[in-house]
Amino acid sequence: MHLDIRFIPKEDLETTLPLLKILNPKTEDDVLIARVRELQQTNYQCAGVYHEGKLIAISGFWILHKISTGKHMEADNVVVHPDFRGSGVGEQLLSWLHQRGKELGCEAAELNCYATNNAGLRFWMNLGYQILGFHMYKKL
Repeated sequence: MHLDIRFIPKEDLETTLPLLKILNPKTEDDVLIARVRELQQTNYQCAGVYHEGKLIAISGFWILHKISTGKHMEADNVVVHPDFRGSGVGEQLLSWLHQRGKELGCEAAELNCYATNNAGLRFWMNLGYQILGFHMYKKL
């Protein structure tokens, strides 16, 4: 299967909405649209995987700096269309992202994964990620 992996220009981020809806099915469409538009104004970047011209997977990411990890890449909103899961698309996307991170001088990669997402946890651990702590959340 031929895949084209590339950055999605900020002005085209709304093309990610169908995949974001798969990842966030309970979030209203107008809220997703507003959040994508907010991200367009930040240093958020997004990579897309295209198969026969169709966007089938995405991973947003941030380049961040922390005392504990130094300069690093944080993957965010990673989703592969269900029709392509288990076919290696996710692994290829993350390999591509990790290479871009190295080129940008990142020392590490981090991410958050829902504790109830067993398939996601297996996926990330198979890619060499380790569980180091808990992501904490409080609605304000």
